[in-house]
Amino acid sequence: MITRGAGALALVLAGAVIGLLGAFVQAQRAVVELPWGTLAIPWGLALVWVALLAAIRGGAWALRSRWGSWAILAGWLVATVLLSTESPSGDLALSGGARQMTYLLGGVILGSAAATLPVPRSARAAGGEGNP
Repeated sequence: MITRGAGALALVLAGAVIGLLGAFVQAQRAVVELPWGTLAIPWGLALVWVALLAAIRGGAWALRSRWGSWAILAGWLVATVLLSTESPSGDLALSGGARQMTYLLGGVILGSAAATLPVPRSARAAGGEGNP
């Protein structure tokens, strides 16, 4: 049986993977030419946010506690912040543009909101533990 600490560590790593992949996927967009101008639809940003929110709520279910949610969010945040710093060769995965800042700040705001939601009773009842 997996201990709660090992489960939390696995969720932190899962959040880091989402952050790693999200740093590159968030920049994807569809450009649509319309009669009045060009419209850029940031589908990568939306995809990563949906995946992050689903993982955060899944983390709460997995540990039957909000700690699971916070573990996912912490892993995502660490990976995202590390990828937004300049490497020794001068490369950046996340630059300082408006789209990237929207990704970072929006992810923090949405992720924090999702992590503070209570764990559903059915998930808590299955484990016989309360919600911290």
